[in-house]
Amino acid sequence: MQTLEQRGELDRAVEYLPDDMELGERRKRGHALTRPELAVLLAYAKLSLYADLLDSRVPDDPYLGRELARYFPKELVERYPDALDQHRLRREIISTQLTNSMINRGGPAFTVRIADQTGAAPATIAAAFFVVRNSYDMISLNSEIDALDSKVPGKLQLDLYAAVEDLLLDRIVWFVRNVDVSKGLAEVVEHYRAGIEAIASALDRLLPEDGQQALAARMDSLVNSRVPEELARRLARLPVLSGAPDIVSVADRTGKPVADVAATYFAAGAFFQLDRIASAARGIQVTDYFDRLALDRALDSIGAAERRITAEMVGNGVVGPQAVDAWVAPRAAEVERIRAAVHGIASSGLTLSKLSVAASLLGDLVKQ
Repeated sequence: MQTLEQRGELDRAVEYLPDDMELGERRKRGHALTRPELAVLLAYAKLSLYADLLDSRVPDDPYLGRELARYFPKELVERYPDALDQHRLRREIISTQLTNSMINRGGPAFTVRIADQTGAAPATIAAAFFVVRNSYDMISLNSEIDALDSKVPGKLQLDLYAAVEDLLLDRIVWFVRNVDVSKGLAEVVEHYRAGIEAIASALDRLLPEDGQQALAARMDSLVNSRVPEELARRLARLPVLSGAPDIVSVADRTGKPVADVAATYFAAGAFFQLDRIASAARGIQVTDYFDRLALDRALDSIGAAERRITAEMVGNGVVGPQAVDAWVAPRAAEVERIRAAVHGIASSGLTLSKLSVAASLLGDLVKQ
């Protein structure tokens, strides 16, 4: 909770921002906020989030002690680890580190946006942020993109940051909705990190041929733009690995190996062209608040249906395309009807209404 003094400072900060009428005029002219105005928003977004985190139990999680290691010089961390762990400002430093990382990577509206989508409190969003960031090793990924300064075109570098941010925001929502992050971050992070790494290392044999070709094309494009090969490989895999938490979740639920679930998950996605739909959905432009929520809900419904379909498929004792065939056989007519409709939606120029229909059709399959 914010103190009265902090609330007063936040109210005064609004004086330095355009009022609603001015914002409306700028929107008509296509003019954005100026850099000083954005700086004001960033500063007060951090003040507000910091106060919320400090007032929560998030900074007390033992696993977050590693944020102290990122704050202090390496020599100090190595020589006085116990002193750092017992630092009297431990909670304040951890809250500051998390706040800066969240707002710097997600923008000033970060927590508000996630809260609108999920109804989660800032503390829950912060815990999910930490899980996603560390499970996908995004600190090193962003650092490698930082190192591309003056080596690749500026627009490409910004696009790479945006790709990481898109994955971050999307998976935070997923973890808020599907994983209880309040029980301890260490177990959650290590469990999902292991699953993501296992899937990433085996993509060459898990992905269908079309998926492998698309991944290779993305990687070649980045390498041709002077992105180092290993970084290009990591970045090219991001769209595919966005589904890794779903795969780990299905593996946990069914007791099947992650690799078997992954092969079946990717085969099911290819069968229904769900990757194509998800990719097109990211290009849907929405300006209305409720349209944005509708887009999010439709994608969430498709993800939930894909998880349930995959879980049913791996229960047949086979994996990959064979599991898809075995699952389709007893319901071939209904599946083919829905598959044809989903394919038609995927190839006809995706809109929010079409996406909602696709989500509803896939939902019908798992209700039977």
